[in-house]
Amino acid sequence: MNGYRSRHEELTVPVAGGALTVLRWPAADPAAPVVLAVHGITANGLAWSEVAGALAGRVTLLAPDLRGRGASRTLGGPYGLARHADDMAELISALGLGPTVLAGHSMGAWIAALTAVRHPALVRRLLLVDGAVSLPLPAGVPPQDALAAVLGPALARLSMSFADRDAYRTFWRKHPAFGGAWSSAIEAYIQRDLIGAEPELRSSCVLEAVRADGAEVLLDPDAAAAVHRLPCTAELLLAERGLLDEAQALYDEERIAAAGLDPDRVTSAAFVPDTNHYSILRGGRGADTVARRLLGAAG
Repeated sequence: MNGYRSRHEELTVPVAGGALTVLRWPAADPAAPVVLAVHGITANGLAWSEVAGALAGRVTLLAPDLRGRGASRTLGGPYGLARHADDMAELISALGLGPTVLAGHSMGAWIAALTAVRHPALVRRLLLVDGAVSLPLPAGVPPQDALAAVLGPALARLSMSFADRDAYRTFWRKHPAFGGAWSSAIEAYIQRDLIGAEPELRSSCVLEAVRADGAEVLLDPDAAAAVHRLPCTAELLLAERGLLDEAQALYDEERIAAAGLDPDRVTSAAFVPDTNHYSILRGGRGADTVARRLLGAAG
């Protein structure tokens, strides 16, 4: 990697109720296109750092910390996917970006699709990464327990405290989707999530926000319908393995076929080999593939 991923700056953008913190990796050419990238349910803007590195200054990449996460944690509710979509629209408008390429990973893919549906004049193309297509609830799990069943340790940590930053690193290195491929980018990403002081460090994610947003990913009909109502074209990129690096991915060919996606709206659905739900934004193959698709969408 060329080191470009470390050269980001932070800005604040006014939205309803306060301001979002936005990470910005500027393009080498000020006239280059801009891509807005939306992270997942318990993540932060640094989830996109390795994609930024792979883009290597060929576009400007903007990655906000969503309301209730990271440096935007004090931006309160109401939460929900429509609120996040409206935040993205306010960000695009505030920065004068015009019709923009939007990328979203995991829950961010639902937000990206919903932004296009609610604000069609502001979005020109979408890249949806391992998300946006409705998923069945886990078999035998009541709806109120489904989010914990799906997210596992990523959600469990929100109710935990950590004695120091090493303890948080140890927690994440035990996560099957992270531990085998540790990097300085992952280190920066997880450490950005910590707030408080030792020995009571905790995740910046607001539990109320995560629960409200997660319920809509799983159950909200407007969120489910967004990918079927897109006013612009989109591409899907899908991981071959799941959230815990298990062989059963969130999506497979059968599930995508059963979704009945309109080929005039979702023009392609491609699997990225040897990636899981998280590493599809990381490493060589994942970040490189996402960056290549973004360059194509922005060109």
